[in-house]
Amino acid sequence: MKPVARLRRRDCVDPGLWPDSMPLLLRRLYASRGATTLELAQPRLAQLHPPELLGGLDAATALLATAIAEDRHIVVVGDFDCDGATACAVGVRGLRMFGAKRVSHAVPNRIVHGYGLSPALVDELAALQPDLLVTVDHGIACHAGITAAKARGWQVLVTDHHLPGEHLPPADAIVDPNLRGDAFPSKCLAGVGVMFYVLLALRRHLRERGAFAGKEPDLQVLLDLVAVGTVADVVPLDANNRALVAAGLRRLRAGQGSAGLRALIEVSQRDPARLTATDIGYAVGPRLNAAGRLEDMSLGIECLLTDDLARARDIAATLNEINSERRAVQQQMTDDAERALARVALGDSAPPAAICLFDAEWHPGVVGLVASKMKERLHRPVIAFAPAEPGSDSLRGSARSIPGFHIRDALADVHARHPHLIERFGGHAMAAGLSLRMEAFAAFAEAFRDSAATLLTPELLQAELLSDGELSADDFCRASAEALRDGGPWGQGFAEPQFDGEFDVLGWRVVGERHLKLELGLAGRRLNAIEFGGWGGLAPPPRVRIAYRLETDDYRGGEAVQLVVVHREAVA
Repeated sequence: MKPVARLRRRDCVDPGLWPDSMPLLLRRLYASRGATTLELAQPRLAQLHPPELLGGLDAATALLATAIAEDRHIVVVGDFDCDGATACAVGVRGLRMFGAKRVSHAVPNRIVHGYGLSPALVDELAALQPDLLVTVDHGIACHAGITAAKARGWQVLVTDHHLPGEHLPPADAIVDPNLRGDAFPSKCLAGVGVMFYVLLALRRHLRERGAFAGKEPDLQVLLDLVAVGTVADVVPLDANNRALVAAGLRRLRAGQGSAGLRALIEVSQRDPARLTATDIGYAVGPRLNAAGRLEDMSLGIECLLTDDLARARDIAATLNEINSERRAVQQQMTDDAERALARVALGDSAPPAAICLFDAEWHPGVVGLVASKMKERLHRPVIAFAPAEPGSDSLRGSARSIPGFHIRDALADVHARHPHLIERFGGHAMAAGLSLRMEAFAAFAEAFRDSAATLLTPELLQAELLSDGELSADDFCRASAEALRDGGPWGQGFAEPQFDGEFDVLGWRVVGERHLKLELGLAGRRLNAIEFGGWGGLAPPPRVRIAYRLETDDYRGGEAVQLVVVHREAVA
């Protein structure tokens, strides 16, 4: 079922001018990603775009400064994913650093309230008697909820990074780099990054008014949270985001992160001194996300807000258990999806240009992960739906896309042509969410497939795997693997390096039922490799071409390295 990927090597680029201390391998990798100077490749905090370029900050800082000065009750309203949780923690911690004495937080329950600041959540927040609501990582599409909050006499500050609709909600202030006409150079900030910028602007606002009698707050202590939320939300790592993530990683590697993040790193069995963006994306982020997927993200936010390491470890252990449950649920749902897809893609015929999946037994908190898995396997845009709650006729869908197909714009196109189908939607180019009624599912699925078939060309539907070329035999060493590990942060938009080449298969065995352990030969050298999920029931051929990542083999220790295989094909 998985499409055959076309392996293509990146174009060679003049590496530019570098200090002699920069390894030649990294110079080549950076240049191929558009970074031809040290400043572009490894940006520092001093190179961040200044806050004054981000629209809406004057109104936002005025609201916050007044609320702090008048001891008003500020409620930071988070979201139930990792970006929303870290943004909430940054907002609460930052406002308290600036002297706010009455700061609370709230987060919607996915099943009870639905997405974002809904009227149902506003009704529940009334017991807190807030004066000012600050939404983080959502709000730009929460028209009804913000209207309900304003009707109660509350002020509302929206901080978000999602794409706005045709009309903006009636908030008192909105900060979103993706507002039409906003001059901020980077449109890639995650929700946590937007909140961090609001705090940068608030600090300047308070400084200009002489609010700091002594030493002003050091916002760098929040960068560990900014790094985790940014990586986990899979936003493009442009130079601005890489500066934020790199600074946060430095704090985490030095053991200076929040108690909650240190506990999550510990329970995920990662070495904090060697932590990478990949570790955040595959180990730390999912454990935090699991609370919002299956339970209540309030637990995850509590983990990020506590300064008691013992309490943080207790919560992290609970989150680890929830994540194990999430993996089991995800595997069952993925198996269901594969069986459904097998009925769609019969024989040798290609699957449709886009896929919509629904199962009445699926969990709405995990459909995004299923959509992502199916998107990877089919190289097609996929939307997975589940009942909003057991027995409900309201469906919640999570969409994942492929390069070249803007999923949020595609939903807007369907909504414009069939305004009765989608109840609400929002998102980005590569990921989006929506809700609709059960009876509208079939018509929506057809309309979405038609839209995709019109917009997707055969070239876009061809899976492509970019390689950084071959490594020489001398590059298969610990020094090269460490340079690659520490040369990041790598991620979306600044791809983690992967290479390709032909190897002899000297030996192989199956580990953990699904993974393939390989011993490969190249120029007289024997190299260890592993292909996760690579066992398909057939022995590998004697000679293969693979695409792979070069990593340190910390399990074996010493100078050991291993190749992590991401693509394998036989060589005739």
